[in-house]
Formats: sequence, structure tokens, C-alpha cells
Amino acid sequence: MESTYGPSLRRGAIPLLERRPEQAVLASVLAGLSGGRAAFVTLTGRAGHGQNALLRWAARLARDSGLRVLRARATPAERELRYGVIVQLMTPADGPACALLQTLMEHQPSDPPPGIDELLRFARDVPTVLVIEDTQWLDPASLNWLSSLVRRLTQDLPVAVLASGSDVSARGEDWLTVLPQTPTPQTSPASAPTSQTSAPPSSVTMKRFVLPGLSERGVAAAVELICGAPGDQRFTAAATDATAGNPAVLSDVLRLFTDRGHAPVADRLPELHAIIAAVVGDHTTRALNVLPGEASTLLRALAVCGDLLNFPLVRELAGLRSVRGQELRATLRAAGLTVSVGTREHLRFPAMRARVLQDIPTDERADLYARAADLAHRAGANDEDIAHLLLRSPPLGAPWVIPVLRRSFSAAQRNEDHRGAGAYLVRALREPQEPYERALLTLELAAAEAVAVPEAGDRRLGELACSAGPAAAGLRVRAIDLGLARGNYDWVRRAAAEALPHARYSERDGLVSLFWLADQARDDTEPMVPEVPALPDRPVSPAQAGVRAWQLAVRGDDLATTRVLARAALAGDGPDGALVVPRLAACRALIVTDDYEEAGAELDALLTVVRRGHLRAATARILTLRAELHLRSARIDAAEADLEAAERALPLASWHPLIAPGLTGLRISTAVEAGRYAHARSLAAAPTPPGAEDGVAWATLLFARARVAAVDERWAEAMELSKESGRRLLRRQWSNPALLCWRPLAAEACLALGDREEAAKLSREELTLARRWGTAGAIGMAELWTGPMTGAGGRPVVRAREALRVLRDSPAQLACVWGLVQLAAAELEEGDRRAAARSMAELSAFTTAHPASRPAECVRRLTERLEKPARTPLPALPREWMTLSEAEQHTATFAGRGHGNREIAELLSVSRRTVELRLSNTYRKLRITGREELCALVRTMEGRPSDAP
Repeated sequence: MESTYGPSLRRGAIPLLERRPEQAVLASVLAGLSGGRAAFVTLTGRAGHGQNALLRWAARLARDSGLRVLRARATPAERELRYGVIVQLMTPADGPACALLQTLMEHQPSDPPPGIDELLRFARDVPTVLVIEDTQWLDPASLNWLSSLVRRLTQDLPVAVLASGSDVSARGEDWLTVLPQTPTPQTSPASAPTSQTSAPPSSVTMKRFVLPGLSERGVAAAVELICGAPGDQRFTAAATDATAGNPAVLSDVLRLFTDRGHAPVADRLPELHAIIAAVVGDHTTRALNVLPGEASTLLRALAVCGDLLNFPLVRELAGLRSVRGQELRATLRAAGLTVSVGTREHLRFPAMRARVLQDIPTDERADLYARAADLAHRAGANDEDIAHLLLRSPPLGAPWVIPVLRRSFSAAQRNEDHRGAGAYLVRALREPQEPYERALLTLELAAAEAVAVPEAGDRRLGELACSAGPAAAGLRVRAIDLGLARGNYDWVRRAAAEALPHARYSERDGLVSLFWLADQARDDTEPMVPEVPALPDRPVSPAQAGVRAWQLAVRGDDLATTRVLARAALAGDGPDGALVVPRLAACRALIVTDDYEEAGAELDALLTVVRRGHLRAATARILTLRAELHLRSARIDAAEADLEAAERALPLASWHPLIAPGLTGLRISTAVEAGRYAHARSLAAAPTPPGAEDGVAWATLLFARARVAAVDERWAEAMELSKESGRRLLRRQWSNPALLCWRPLAAEACLALGDREEAAKLSREELTLARRWGTAGAIGMAELWTGPMTGAGGRPVVRAREALRVLRDSPAQLACVWGLVQLAAAELEEGDRRAAARSMAELSAFTTAHPASRPAECVRRLTERLEKPARTPLPALPREWMTLSEAEQHTATFAGRGHGNREIAELLSVSRRTVELRLSNTYRKLRITGREELCALVRTMEGRPSDAP
């Protein structure tokens, strides 16, 4: 790593890092000058790359070597001053140089460049070094004088001309092109200095260097030197990229960074970027202060349009004539503020833009953006680029503006840039337009804001729902429909009820349907709202038919009517037939009626419609329902894919608290069926938003948490959660067992806890309600899960076969899978290994497609049992067991499982004395002598070997 080999490090300076090759050549030139050898060395590159610092280093070295040094620096302010730089150059001289200075001041433009002969004679007596900085600003007379001097250099003349500048002059050309080409200078990269170029007979040393910015290694050296500690790799890379390795900028940045007590580590990158922006802004301001005012005007135009417009259009935006615009373009490049790329001009540093824009008065800046957008549109620029300009412009009133913003909105939606998409529509609303078009745009914006700023979207929907006049006709109902898709049930009830008295006839049916659909999904703590007419039993309106079908479905009433109404809702094309949530309710009703295929086709069609309209909340709701349909159909992978898509359409944080638990609950249940138990536990333990407990969707989450508890055999928790889930459903009169199988899960937990009576009671309720509803799926699932609890239906294998027979007539394929699992287990238990093998073979397609799923896990365990040699049939249970009371059976079961008397007393909430009395009666009735025989008997009853632990 290079160290401080340049000038001594002082406040605000940076060493001449990565400039050893150039220093070596300059030192060689000065050494040759003492021996009488002339030289001409130029240092070019972008402004700030250290050209002037190298010349100053060479000037000090020349003075230390006893050489005479004449120095000058060109500036933008002296570009029109004839011989301004040559006057600077000669001012310190004495003797013949003083006479030369007088001659220059009296020189006329038509005369040849004066004084060169006198300077050369003077130099023969005292070897002389001419140091000229920033030659890109040379006035024409000084440049012509310098060119003539270089042509006069000869090998034996002890004069060295050292010049620096940027890679372009203020006139737009490389200033080196006007200097003599004989001898021809050879350009060398900074990393490899050119060898001396000889061109007999003169043999004058001529060198040209183009200085690049510092490499990342050079920046690392500067960081360590100025900050006092090495920077980590990310910090160094960021500093290199943001400063483009410009030593002048880097020096100021690192000084400020260190002064503020920061360490050069990646954690401080935000502070580094803020300081870089400030430093670049200060450099820009200082550069502009010495340039013509028109240069600032051109730079402002560039800052507004970036690289979107070619230079002729930028010049038009700045209001400059063609010739003057080209001159100012060259001036900005010479000052190091811009770089040219093809026909376009770019600001050199991105941070410049913020400072330049900040300095433009607000009204002037808005006007520039407006004119830039118009120019970009005329030039056929990309819609999104034009839209970015429009976001910062005042209303234009041009007919092309809103279509451009709408197309940009659609593109942003496709790219998942939801905030950007909303910004385009907000800007479109500022344009003059008809009231109906404005209301329609507001509706579209509210739907888009559901993703990033749902509260803002809700406010817009509220404004539309309350608006009066013909412009809002039809849009009020659509606004409330979108609010319902968001799950904002309280607002929907209130908005629909308040809008109803003033609504047009065509809106009334839709408002009534939305009110009652929202009313079903909320708990009983809703605020009071105006009275709303009840839905008719057989509605004609499609929206009302869909809501009525769902009302009947959740209560498990009238399967045939439910099916008819749901189909009518989806086939209707009246004024309210396009409402999304009533159609979604009809699809849900068809799922409950076992019409999976119809429901799936309608969901697909509805999904296409809402995606075309960018209705993200509705899209998420449809995908969630379709995921439930896939899960019921044993398409677990498809269910997981739709749930992921639902969260992409509407992130969980943007779901309304009243419906968010439904999504989480379905994700948990899907994860359980997929065998991803750790993920299910994580979801079950995740916090929920405030207010989530108030909606009916909370029951879905409670049920899913109960399933996780059951998987972990936390039976008391599983029982309480599943029963609470059922209580919440029953509070809303949602009693249909096809909605959520909470009773079988609660019954299973009760049985595991020894409460056979409660398990049987819940099972009988489930079967009764399923038969009342009448679908094959509901009846088959009830028979499948409740038979073991009630003991009805004969042997387990008979019950399983009957349940499976019913389920085969339904589309509930996941229930069929579990029916086959239970049948295989029962057949294996009875010793019918061949039948069990056939049942498991029927499951092979599912287990192959879902090898990690919960049913596949059960099949693997059954397969292991099947592959083991057949055991001797278990002995028959003693008849005396049935003589025990239910309480004695519970107590004996716990004792047989190894629980102590104190533990049994706590589990059954009785005294230890009661436990002892029950066990004594049990021993007497079973004709056994004690606990050891009881344990063996219970093991036999539960299918375990008698010697099991």
C-alpha cells in the first residue's frame, strides 16, 4: 500500500496516492533541465484527479533544486482577458522578464506572440520551469502564446513547460489539440509511464499523462491515512463508488467523516453517504459561483431531466441558443460537473442533483419539471420516465397526461412497487377531469393503496361511499364492496346502512347484500346502525342471492336452496352482479355444498377479473379461498402455492385485523397436513394484530392452534381451543359441520383425557348436524371421525368402510385419504393384512406426491407394522370391564397408564380417597389382585404388548 510519498499531509489535503509513475517522470525532467534539456509535460484527466497537486509538488522540487519557477493558474473569470495567464506567469520575474511583461501588455492581436525570444534568452542563463494549472480555462491569446513557445523548444534549451488541465477546454475541444504535434507526444497510462519520446533533431522530452481516479486500493490507503484506521471492505468499496475515486472529493469527505467521530466501518455507510452528498453539493456550488449564470441554468435543466433527454432537448429546456448551449456544455465539462455519453450529458456525481434541485426556487423547479415532461412526451420517452417528471410537476391539463400515469401505475403494480403505483394515481387526480372519471380514479387508487397504505385507501373508500350526486352513482356500492374485501366489517355495515336512504334504486340491492354479508362476519359488539331490510328468502338480485346462499350454508339449512341461490348469484349479470364479495360468498357456499368443481371454475374466473382491475385485497381473498378448496381436495402443494400468492398480493401486515386470523389459520392447517410441524408451531405462536379476536375468522385460528396442540398431544389445550372455536361459531349461528370440524377434534381431545361421555356427546352432535345438512362430504367426515368416540356402527373396520363409501361420493379427497388411512389401520388391527395392503396401495398416488405429509407419515408407520411378522391375536377383553362405572373406567385407565393416585386425583379433580375407593372397586369387579394386573389389562385394551413400558 502506498504511503505519504507526496506533499506533507496537512489539513484538507490528501497525499499523492497512486501517482509514483508521474512523480518519477517529473523528477527525471527536472533533473534533465539542470543539464540543459528542454521538456514539455502535460497532466490531464477529470477535474479533481490531482493534476494541480502533482504540478505543485514538481514546483517545490524544482525550487529545492535551485531552478527558477514561474507559475500561473487559469480561471473561468479570466477567459476573456488577453494574455491573462502569461501576465500571471511573468509577474514574479525580474530583469528581461519585466520588459517582457510590458511588451505583452502593449501587444496587439494582429502581431505575432511577443517576448518568447526574450524569455528563451533569459532561460539560457537560469534554467526555468513554467508551471501552468487548469489550462482548460486559458484565454485564446495565452494558448496561442504557449503553443508558440513549445514549438521553439530545443534540446539544449533549459526550459520545462509543465501544464495541467481537465480533458476538455471551455471551448469544447481538448486543449492539447492546439499544441504542436512535433515532436509527437506519446500518451501513457498512469500505471505505466511512457518512455522518453525522441524526435530528432529536437529530442525535446514530451510527455502526456491522463490521470485516472483512485482505485479501491488507493481509496483504502486514503481511508487508513486520514481516519487513522483501516476501513472494512464494504466501507472502502462504497467510498470508491460514491466518489468515483476523486481525490479532491474523497479528501473532504474523509475529513468531515473523521471529525464527526465515525469509524470507517460498514455500519456507518449512511453517515458516509450523507457526508458525500454534502461535500459534492459544496463542490458544485463553488464551481458554479465562478461560471456564467447561463451555466447554472443549463445545469438545472440537466438536474431536472437527468439523462432522459438528448442535449438539444436539454438546451431547449434551458432556453439556450444552439451555439451558446454548446459553449456552456463544454464549460460544464471543463469544470468537472458533467460528462458526455453519446448525445446525452450526465451529471458527474449523482449527489450533485439533489443540491442543484435544492437551490432552484420551488415555482421555477415545478415549471422545469412540467416542460421537461412535455419535451419527454414529444420525444417518445418511456411512460415511467415521463411519469417520474409528472410527479414533480403542476397539473398540465394535457390529454396525454392521465393515460401516461395510468400506464405507469399498471407497470408499477406488475413490478410490486405499490407505493410508486399509488403515487401515479394521486398525481393523476390533480389533473382536471370529469367528476365521474375522478371518482373512478379514486376508486382505483383506494384499491391500490390496500397494499402499502390500507388506512389511506379506507379513507378514500369512505369519501366515495358518502359522496352524493350522479358522478358517484354505482361507484358507492363498488367502494363498499372493496371495503368488504378488505374485511372492514364495521365500516361496511355503517356505510351501507347510511347510504341506503339516499341510494338510487339500482344501488339498493347491492347495499343491502353487502350490509348483511358484513353483519355475519362480525362479533356481537358492533356499533348501532340504521335499520336495514332483511334479505328475502329467495332473492332475485345476484348479489343478494350470493349472500343468502352463504347465510343458509353457515347455518346448515336447506342444501338444495343453498345450491340454487349460489348458482344464480354467479350466473347473474344485473347491476350488482359485478360485486366481488357476494360472488365470493356464493363460491364459498358451493364449496360447503360439495360442488368443488363449480366453485373452482368460478374462483378462477373471478380471479382473472380482479387481477385485471388491480384489486389486491380481493385477489388475496380469492386466493385464500381457493387454497382452502385445494386443501380439501388433497392438493396440498397447490394450497401452499395459493397461500403464498395471497400474501404476495396483500402482505399479512396489510390485512384487516378482522380477517387476518383466517389466513393464518389456513396456513397453520395446511402446514400440519403437509407435515411441516415446526412451521405450524411458529405460525400458531405468532402475535396477532389488535382487534383480531372480534371477527368470526378468529374461530379459524383457534381451531388451527388446537390442531397444533393435538399434534403435540397437549390434549387439554387442544380441547379448550377447539371448544372455544366452536363457541364463537355458534354465537353467530354457524353450526354447519362442513365449515370447520371443531367437534371431532374436541371429542378426540376429550377421549384422550378420559372423558368418554363428552367425546360421545360431541360426536353425536356432529353426526346429527352433518345428516341434517346432507352432503356426502359432511356425513362421511362425521362418520369417519365420530365412530370411534360413540362406538356406534359395529367394528372399527366396518365403520371405516362405511365412512369411506360415503366419502367416495364427495369431492373431499383429503377426507378420503384419511378414511383410507383409518381403514388400513383397522384392517391391520383385525389381522387382515392383505386388505390393509390394498388400502395402503390405494394411497400410493397421494403419498408419492406428498411424501412429507401427515397422512404419508401415518402410512409409513402402518407399512412398518405390515412388514413385521404377524403377532398372536390379542386375548379378548374381560366382560367385567363393562360393569365398571364411567368414573371407575376413567380412574382405572389412568392407573393402568402408570399415573399415581395423587396425579389421577388432580387430573379428575377428585380427592385421593375417592381415587383409592374407585380402584378398590375396580380390582373387585375385574377380579384382579392389584395395580400390576390392571396395567397389563389396560395395555392390552390399548393394543400395546403386555410387557410394554
